[in-house]
Amino acid sequence: MDRYESGREGDAPAAGFAPRRAVTTIYLPEGVDAHAERPSRLGEHSTGVGCLYVPRLEQADLSVLEEIIADSYRRVTG
Repeated sequence: MDRYESGREGDAPAAGFAPRRAVTTIYLPEGVDAHAERPSRLGEHSTGVGCLYVPRLEQADLSVLEEIIADSYRRVTG
């Protein structure tokens, strides 16, 4: 459970995915910027502050996606 400066507490997933018709969303709690150049090697995608949007997983470099998710998980749980 995380405690914020405001005193509020809450649980958040260490890795999150939302498969949708148009894109698969990968939630990165520490933000996309924490992953340096990796998203540029992923293939077609777009980003938000804390999300990667991948329109076609079959065309993405899944080894890069695995690196991003594993690194994100380590950062959040480590």
